[in-house]
Amino acid sequence: MKPTLLILAAGIGSRYGGIKQLDEFGPNGETIIDYSLHDAIRSGFGKVVFIVRQEIKDQAEALFAPKLKGKIDYEFAIQGVQSYVPEDLGPIERTKPWGTGHATLCAWEQTHTPFAVINADDFYGYDAFATMAKFLSEDGDENQHAMIGYELKRTLSENGTVSRGVCVERDDHNLEEVTERTKIFPKDGKIYYEEEEVLTELAPETPVSMNFWGFKPSMFPITKNLFDIYARENLHSPKAEFYIPTVMSHIIKNDLGNCRVFRSTSDWFGVTYPDDKPKVQAALTALHEEGKYPGNLWA
Repeated sequence: MKPTLLILAAGIGSRYGGIKQLDEFGPNGETIIDYSLHDAIRSGFGKVVFIVRQEIKDQAEALFAPKLKGKIDYEFAIQGVQSYVPEDLGPIERTKPWGTGHATLCAWEQTHTPFAVINADDFYGYDAFATMAKFLSEDGDENQHAMIGYELKRTLSENGTVSRGVCVERDDHNLEEVTERTKIFPKDGKIYYEEEEVLTELAPETPVSMNFWGFKPSMFPITKNLFDIYARENLHSPKAEFYIPTVMSHIIKNDLGNCRVFRSTSDWFGVTYPDDKPKVQAALTALHEEGKYPGNLWA
């Protein structure tokens, strides 16, 4: 069976100041998602699931459905505040989504094959999709997962702090641990993360997750069990987020599976802040001019 691609597109873009997953970045008005879809189809993915908030579902469907019709199967999953929350907890008071781990869980009903997970606002490049599609199509071990790892120095923003999953890799190229760091930034020629007002230096070549994961369906029940616990513990913490690295760390530490790290030396780019947009636009225009993408992605 061909793998499925889950696109995390339910974020509210608080630092960007708008719906960046639907904003135009390419020379012909393309969204970043357009490039991910184009590369996924070329790589052999068989289905796409857009994970969105209810408020933007109609807009997202109107934008992407005409482009995908006849090219690849697609569905929309809703990440709501109450989605997959234990019923006995009652109504939840929060406006911010529960995070990337919860978003992935929200696509369980639409996902029946090995699958990849990506951010809507990150550009990964064709090679990353081809690598992940090959792994998901050929590796039959239900407990072997994967991620695309990028060098930290290639993933920073000039306009503020960024969040990254900082990774430690074993000698067998499987992940030993991944820790979400939410305030990473360059300073005086070095790279640091800040936690509880303490700065810790990170090596520029440190592998980090940009949320390009490859999972087997065995991940879903594990995620559900973890989120049940997380939701109970954070019922009154409206800004708490349940991340994919939390799930992967649990899988590794409890010998429930492994995660192969596929290293990429490509320059990642994406949008966190409004001032990131011109750089992304220039990079995408250059890729078209170099012939790596056609003038019209959907011709």
